[in-house]
Amino acid sequence: MRMKIDPGRRRKMEKAINKRSEKKAAYLFVIPAVILLAAFLIYPALQTVRYAFTDYNIMRPDHIKFCGFNNFTELFGDGDFWKAVTNTLYFTALVVPFQTVLALALAMLISSKRKGVSIFRAAYFSPQVTSMVVVAILWTVLYNSNPDSGLLNALLVKLGMEPCGFLNDPKTSMNSIIFMSAWQGAGYQMMIFLAGLQGIPKEQYEAASIDGAGRLKSFLYVTLPDLKNVIKYVIMITVIQAMKLFTQPYVMTKGGPQNSTRTMVYYVYEQGFQKRNFGYACAVAAVFFVIVVILSLGMKKLIKAD
Repeated sequence: MRMKIDPGRRRKMEKAINKRSEKKAAYLFVIPAVILLAAFLIYPALQTVRYAFTDYNIMRPDHIKFCGFNNFTELFGDGDFWKAVTNTLYFTALVVPFQTVLALALAMLISSKRKGVSIFRAAYFSPQVTSMVVVAILWTVLYNSNPDSGLLNALLVKLGMEPCGFLNDPKTSMNSIIFMSAWQGAGYQMMIFLAGLQGIPKEQYEAASIDGAGRLKSFLYVTLPDLKNVIKYVIMITVIQAMKLFTQPYVMTKGGPQNSTRTMVYYVYEQGFQKRNFGYACAVAAVFFVIVVILSLGMKKLIKAD
């Protein structure tokens, strides 16, 4: 004879079974991601810290010796390293506001519902989906100092101006990369701003116009306040991308001229794979990680304090 189970108890048992099955399903979905994260991020990061205290040379993998803090002592006295730090921070300080303002301006231009605006959306976003290597090669040709082959210098000569050294002049090389990088990356931030603009209620603009606010005041007192969180997010992701600058200097200038475009990531690559000084490169990477963490925490506090 079967025992009758109280309906309330049965529901509790069913809920417990459902929770266990949900937990199992969650683990099944999470475990592959955790394995990949551990294999391609956590383990390499730990190995980087390990090799930072050795004299590891990739041409002599069997002769790894512990050298203590020698790499870090040499690092902090290395002028090339500090030049790379300066270049990276300079690039970040200029490209982030420039790219953010450019992306917001483009988003406002294409936020209308006029005919043909979708064509401009695709045109502004297309550099983002194009390979950075391809974009860098294209702009290298545009920046060519020879007026016969460089489009921009040919235009300057036509206007009666002197050709510019763009990538060949230490004074203009990093600024040239900044302009190209902002042009290439603004499309992604533009789409984020566009989503934010479309989320602003039209009633707010109507109320502002009734109060006599023009376009400028509507932008200052309606658009910007409603886009506050979006702007914070865009700045955060742009800073992270800027600190990882590598492809543009590698393709366009090889870190030159006179180390004016050598960045921290490029310096890691140069020390580790060109000079085969892998232990020293790991020390640079470890310090770079600390700098990025400190910068990120500082930005997080500033954003929260706002």
